[in-house]
Amino acid sequence: MLTVSNVSVAFSGKKLYDNVNLKFTPGNTYGIIGANGAGKSTFLKVLEGKLQPTTGTITMDPNERMSSLVQDHFAFDNYTVMETVLRGYQELYDVKAEMDAIYAKPDFSDEDGVRAGELSALFDDLNGWTAEADAAQLLQSLGIPGDQHQTQMAELAETEKVKVLLAQALFGNPDILILDEPTNGLDTKTIAWLEDFLADYKNIVIVVSHDRHFLNAVSTMTLDVDFGKITEFVGNYDFWKESSELAARLQSQQNAKKEEQIKELQDFVARFSANASKSKQATARKKQLEKITLDDIQPSSRKYPYIHFDLSRPIGNDMVRVENISKTVDGVKLLNNVSFTLQPNEKALVMAENDVAATMLLDILAGRQTPDEGTVTWGVTTSRDYLAKDMASNFPKPEQPILDYLRDFAEKGEDDNTFLRGLLGRMLFKGEDAEKTLAVLSGGEKVRVVFSKLMLTKPNVLILDDPTNHLDLESITSLNDGLIDYKGGIIFTSHDHTFAQTIADHIIVISPEGVIERAETSYDEFMATASVQEALAKANIRL
Repeated sequence: MLTVSNVSVAFSGKKLYDNVNLKFTPGNTYGIIGANGAGKSTFLKVLEGKLQPTTGTITMDPNERMSSLVQDHFAFDNYTVMETVLRGYQELYDVKAEMDAIYAKPDFSDEDGVRAGELSALFDDLNGWTAEADAAQLLQSLGIPGDQHQTQMAELAETEKVKVLLAQALFGNPDILILDEPTNGLDTKTIAWLEDFLADYKNIVIVVSHDRHFLNAVSTMTLDVDFGKITEFVGNYDFWKESSELAARLQSQQNAKKEEQIKELQDFVARFSANASKSKQATARKKQLEKITLDDIQPSSRKYPYIHFDLSRPIGNDMVRVENISKTVDGVKLLNNVSFTLQPNEKALVMAENDVAATMLLDILAGRQTPDEGTVTWGVTTSRDYLAKDMASNFPKPEQPILDYLRDFAEKGEDDNTFLRGLLGRMLFKGEDAEKTLAVLSGGEKVRVVFSKLMLTKPNVLILDDPTNHLDLESITSLNDGLIDYKGGIIFTSHDHTFAQTIADHIIVISPEGVIERAETSYDEFMATASVQEALAKANIRL
């Protein structure tokens, strides 16, 4: 058990949260949510002991072990993959290192023999004799094959390093597992494996993530960082979101009878308790949800940006035709004979073996890159605009104030300060925020500025490269809803499962051998198709 008692955290006199009291119990996965800047990652550091709270204490039961996901992807470059994973259980690693050092001595003494015996017994208690086999199995489950286990971390690609560091955090079944954005950099297959692993995990898991599908799949409890407090709610992210919306609605219904409000709450709870997708959640959540009262739910203070994209004109008969596109960069062939056709208003998800290939295709579609071979033919009535993953490329004049940047894209009548400030206000830029220069904005703020631009230019085709990158859950939700309602065409990449599933009606997979595509299908339907799975495996694509 992990206990948080009367904890407060303040920086420069400003309190992030005050008087936090929580008990983390085995068998639960706690999803931490909150607006950007609310202090989610800071709270994880407090739990880990990397940051001391302003007041209060964090206590852990004796003999329990805490493990966390390392964020520095270069921290273990001087070690092999296997050593990196074993270092996740530091006590075990230290015992093994001392044993190896003793047995390597040329003048092995009686005292050395006694100490070696003590270490051997401890090593046995820590399951050390099967440690490397356990680590190897964990690595293979995460997609790191055996022939890479003795490879130096420095030689691995970034995506492979992420998986090894995740294996390090999971190794040895820690009593308390802390994961900060664990799905970042992972492919779909690995995320699904992690969801299943955590759903059956018998110890404590505490996770921060912007991936709604992941939070819904693994969380049995939700910790909401809001109102200067950290409040515990039963259930996953969707339950918290819908219950907070229900609380706001019930508060507005002043004339409703208490019995009617209780009935509405009971109906709401019944729907969620019946829909748990994982066995651990089904049993744990049902018991806890049945105890919820009206006083246990409350509205959120979260602000959602208003994201709505209009079209200057509809698309005519043709959207885009891509024929035999190939592109090589620095000797690496990113695109090989890629061909596909998109009909007017289709919403196409682009996936690839690596993100660089998908980005290159979008850059070519947006006219920022030229293919070595092949052609892109846009319909004559299409108008396109692009959100590039590389934020710097979206802002050629970084010292420009936000208002001036947007004014360059506004039509007459929408180019005055009053209109633009109103637009920015709906995008959560209040007052003097509208006068900030582009260079000083956070990643999430820059993305919201680009969305503001797209709402002004009114294209009938949106090209979006990983648009949820940098965004908080509220902005992701608003963007998701805005793109579902959008009447034009969309070509996009995304690692957000819910985003892909709810928006895409056409899937395009870029493989080394060309294209795998399917129209009029959802992401989940496409990925569940046996023939697709076989084709992806043949092309060595792990999505």
